[in-house]
Amino acid sequence: MRAAVLHMLGKVPRCEEFADPVAGEGEALVRVRAASLKGIDRQLASGSHYASPKEFPVVCGTDGVGELEDGTRVFFGGARRPFGAMAERTVVPRAFCFPVPRELSDELAAALPNPGVSAWLTLTHRAKIASGETVLIVGATGVTGQLALQIAKLLGAKRVIGAGRNELSLARLRELGADATIQLEQESAALTEAFRREAGEEGFDVVVDYLWGKPTEALLAALTKSEFAMVKKETRLVQVGESAGATISLPAAVLRSTALTITGTAGIPSREILAEAMQQVLARGARGELRMETERVALGEIDRVWERPTESGRRVVVIM
Repeated sequence: MRAAVLHMLGKVPRCEEFADPVAGEGEALVRVRAASLKGIDRQLASGSHYASPKEFPVVCGTDGVGELEDGTRVFFGGARRPFGAMAERTVVPRAFCFPVPRELSDELAAALPNPGVSAWLTLTHRAKIASGETVLIVGATGVTGQLALQIAKLLGAKRVIGAGRNELSLARLRELGADATIQLEQESAALTEAFRREAGEEGFDVVVDYLWGKPTEALLAALTKSEFAMVKKETRLVQVGESAGATISLPAAVLRSTALTITGTAGIPSREILAEAMQQVLARGARGELRMETERVALGEIDRVWERPTESGRRVVVIM
């Protein structure tokens, strides 16, 4: 079969012939139709991820959409190494196969679940968003950030603010439901004031942070009170990514002057919670309630697109 094969960490995978997989007990053989190219795929292949492969050759790709032997179309993940999603066939645990609504195209079915489920779980399982709350998405111009913004609206947020760096993508956030946007590429004092202005008197109930680093420091400065004041509400900040920096400076005054709780995404939840999130995301995608931009590329072109910078907010989908 044809597959995106990696021979060494740090190298670019190429489309080559690879041995066919054979399913074992509790596994399913999948004829792959499409697989998305994500940041984690590149990290695993570069050796920068803790789960990077140690034996080679190996097929790249963490998840995708395909057909089981009985013809059922499914979204799948967790391929058994050395197999992966970017191949004509792969083998995965049956428990990690989820039926896909027929209204959802292969392209969107491959691209939507990974970032969509992540955003859904962040908002529901970790932030515990409630209807009528105000939500700030820091890093809203990326693929997952755009979906988080849409999901917050679907879950009843009264007001959603999207903060990001890409000017073109920021403009599109209004079309996706943002009530306001914040350009992050400005001087620290000005950025702090922008956060403070959008927080207003009521403040933010939920903050989903995909960036960390300097943008978060400016946000925390905006949340810090300069005088004794009665606490009106708690701000729940969920730390998800670190594309703007792995560390921050956290003054004690931030935590002492305002009601702020900082949590992380805390790994993978139970399969029941994961399955419910998957069902919600797939169903809402099928109804057109969740939108995202994709770019189709053929499996044979994987070496051409692997290291190419992708447009902010758009996901490359490899078609088998």
